[in-house]
Amino acid sequence: GERSYDVTIGAGVLDELGHWARLASRKGRRACLLVDDRLPGETLDRARGSLAATGFDVTTIPVHADETDKSLEQLQKVLVAIAESRLERGEPVVALGGGIVGDLAGFAAAVYRRGVPVLQCPTTLLAMVDASVGGKTGANLQAAGGLLKNLVGAFHQPKAVLADVSTLATLPQREFVSGLAECVKHGLLSAEFGDPGLFGWIAENADRILAKDPGVLTSLVTRNVAVKADVVSGDEREELPSSAGGRALLNLGHTFGHAIETLPGLSPDGDPANAPLTHGEAVSLGVVAASAASAFLGHLNSGEVAGIGALLARLGLPTRVSGLPSTGEVVDRMGHDKKTSHGVLRVILPVSGNRCRVQESPAPQAVEAGVAAIRQG
Repeated sequence: GERSYDVTIGAGVLDELGHWARLASRKGRRACLLVDDRLPGETLDRARGSLAATGFDVTTIPVHADETDKSLEQLQKVLVAIAESRLERGEPVVALGGGIVGDLAGFAAAVYRRGVPVLQCPTTLLAMVDASVGGKTGANLQAAGGLLKNLVGAFHQPKAVLADVSTLATLPQREFVSGLAECVKHGLLSAEFGDPGLFGWIAENADRILAKDPGVLTSLVTRNVAVKADVVSGDEREELPSSAGGRALLNLGHTFGHAIETLPGLSPDGDPANAPLTHGEAVSLGVVAASAASAFLGHLNSGEVAGIGALLARLGLPTRVSGLPSTGEVVDRMGHDKKTSHGVLRVILPVSGNRCRVQESPAPQAVEAGVAAIRQG
């Protein structure tokens, strides 16, 4: 429909940013570029240069990409900077960085002057295969019980997405591996969305993926984006009932994962210096927990559960974590998740055949089995 857009994937596509920005804003004079403040200068220069070459006066707005800074306070600072640049309606906001930058840029674009164009230029694997596609934007809230992820936001589809896999060459390995959790997640639901072989392909190409082979990375991102696009196009605003699945299926691993992601003392390897968990590490643990809960309910066999855990571990992702609070506290935190509906907990469970289902009010014993499966020690 009218909110459709192109996702361009490959090495070097960031140099096309100016072209796509001009298509989104034919008469625009200004562009605001939100950028991760840790991004290599060369990547920023490429983006700025491409925008300037097509006639844009570029305002760069650095963003500290941390979950605690993905806040309404930082959103206000971004909006003030955009306003001070005199960006007009129809002129673009561009996100250059990972999912946090993309979420904030999209949210700012959705509410500034009641909506301006946004272009997503993800530079992390996680953002390429997940956050940059689908139009979800948001910020976290700091509440008495801790950080509540993405509890405020808006649906605001980008005008274009440019996933330049060459930017992954400088991505820290831990961040790169974290993005693979979302790829495995897509593989576990892909059978009904056009790519039933994705999970097996990831397993077969694990070594080349970890070596960051550009051709394999292009295929990896392309196949993952295609799966997510197929899901989102059928349920843009996540409004289908649980029985139909829809966009809620993309939350596989996230209800468990979000409950532990913001706990400050958790580390993927037990070393406090590596705390807290990254989003992808939390999703990996959440997928393991969801698999164990599904097996408890009879939707997966023990071999399938072991296979999921083995692939995650082979990719360098955690499957257990030490220092978890009580099971009751984890379950209580799960109740704050956005997937909760009318006070009813909803979890996404993988089932046989690389499919998933939405489970409302899962048996408490199943949820407890999930938490037990990821508890180390």
